Parts: sequence; C-alpha cells; structure tokens
Amino acid sequence: MAITDRGGTAAAPGPRLLGQMELVALTLLALLVAGRWIAPLLDAPAVSTWGTIFVAIVVQSTPFLVGGVLLSAAISALLSERVLQRIVPRNPVLAVPVAGVAGVGLPGCECAAVPVAGSLMRRGVAPAVALTFLLAAPAVNPAVLVSTAVAFPGRPEMVLARFLASLATAILVGWWCLARGSRLPLVRRPDPELGHLGAGTRFVATVRHDFVHASGFLVLGAVLAAAVNSFVPRSVLDTVAGQAVLGVLTLALFAFVVALCSESDAFVAASFTAFSDTAKLVFLVVGPAMDIKLAAMEAGQFGTAFARQFVPVVLGTAVLCAVGVGWWLL
Repeated sequence: MAITDRGGTAAAPGPRLLGQMELVALTLLALLVAGRWIAPLLDAPAVSTWGTIFVAIVVQSTPFLVGGVLLSAAISALLSERVLQRIVPRNPVLAVPVAGVAGVGLPGCECAAVPVAGSLMRRGVAPAVALTFLLAAPAVNPAVLVSTAVAFPGRPEMVLARFLASLATAILVGWWCLARGSRLPLVRRPDPELGHLGAGTRFVATVRHDFVHASGFLVLGAVLAAAVNSFVPRSVLDTVAGQAVLGVLTLALFAFVVALCSESDAFVAASFTAFSDTAKLVFLVVGPAMDIKLAAMEAGQFGTAFARQFVPVVLGTAVLCAVGVGWWLL
C-alpha cells in the first residue's frame, strides 16, 4: 500500500535525516556528555519524583500497549477485508455508533487502542469508524466500568454517567471525522512490506514494527506527563476546586497532562473530594479520550497535522458531553 497525496497519486517518500533510532541515539549521547552537570540535579526531590512517576507511567502502560500491538498484528495478518465488510455496516453513519458500542468488547488501556485503530484503517475500515473505536474502547469497556464502581461505591449514577458521556464523545467525534472526509489530514501508515511471508512470520514482524513505532511516542508522552505531575504544586488545584467552571476546566487539563491509565483513573478522581461530581466526571471522560501521551502517539501514528485538528476537537467534545451528562444525572 503506497502513501498517496490528496490528488490520489503516489507520493515518493522524502529523505529522512532523523528517524526515531537516530533521535534516541543523539539523546543518549547528549546525556553522556552532560552527565557531570546533570548528576547533582538527580538528588533534587522534584527530579526524583519525576523519575518515579515516569517509570510508573511506562510500566503501567506498556502491558496494554503490547496487548494492543498483538491485537493489531492479528488484525493485519489474519483478518481479511471480506470479514471486516461483513462485520462493519456499509453505511458509515451507522458504522460509527456500532464501532462505539464495539468498544465494550475490548478491555484495555488507551495505549492499546492507537495501534488497533491504525491496523483497522490498513485493513480497509473507514477512518471515522476506526477513530470512534479508538475513543470508545478505553472508556466503556467492562474493566473501566467495574473500576469506576469500586472507586465510587454506592454511586451507580457515576458509572452510568461515565459510560454515556464517553460513548457520546466517541460517536460525536466519529461523525465529525466522517463529515470532514478527505479534508481530515490523516496519514495512513502502510503495512510493512510482508506480503511474501507466511501468516506467522508476518504476525511477528508486524508486532515488532508497530511496537517500536508506538513505544517511542509513549515514552515521550510519559516524560511530559511526569514533568507536570512533579513540578506543578497541588495547591494550584485546590484553589480552584470551589469554582464550578474553573473546577471543570482544571480537572480537564489535569486529566490531559497526568496521562493516567483508564482502568485506574477512577480512584484518583474519587480522591478529589473538594471538586464537584461533574468536575470529577470531566476528569474521567477526558483522560481516556485524550491525554498528552495519546496525543503524542496519535501524532506519530496518523501525522502531526491530523493531531492538531483531532486533539482539540476531542477535548472540547469530551468536556461538553461530560458537563451535559453530569448536569442531567449528577
């Protein structure tokens, strides 16, 4: 599959001076050269906290990323276009909500959904449908809903509100992507050139290809999320908790930058006792839909031009859906 430009003609790949491996090598070299100046800073409490949070985010996310990459490889290597055509409705307007509901069937973190969505597109699924699945799967699956019920005991309305607001976010964004059509600057990464290999060898090669590509952006997002967690004082959050609008916007921003796993963020939300239930719901809906880690991974998977349009639309839709459902149910 060749990458084509907007006119439909094959675009020749330009020279790439710095790829992911080159950037990693240069970063390691820079750290070695600057080691004597960096070493004294490592004893600072904030830097120690940053390191702990960074490792925690990577360790927490990696198993789900591996699971997503394995599923992505299975789709790429084993699932035929004919099977997909039978599963997905031909009418894309109907296929979007079907993809949203299908997210219930994939327990996992948001990191897993990015490579799966990319693989679905490579197998012929419409981008709007694949992106709807990307948004829904981490937010409406049973593992997330159960963890929310445990974090908010005796509050079934919080579980229902999270499900409805997250599903509405995924479907509305999916329909927005469908309306944008070819105007959405989506880069479709081609499958590795593995057509001459058997299914088993193609599966292993696809796992290696997708994991190396996605893990670099996962680490980048974890670096930024850990920095915000370490260097932004908690007192900044407490000062705005009592104000309705600022409380909602603060927890939306917090959800974006802390990059928690969707299967554990409910326990963090429950700890924000000073904030309103609606603000907590915003935190629970925004985080799985879009955080700084996801934004980095989606920019790497689908292109930075796409991310510049997609990220703010997802954030705005998630906040509005959470506020609306929270006003209705909470």
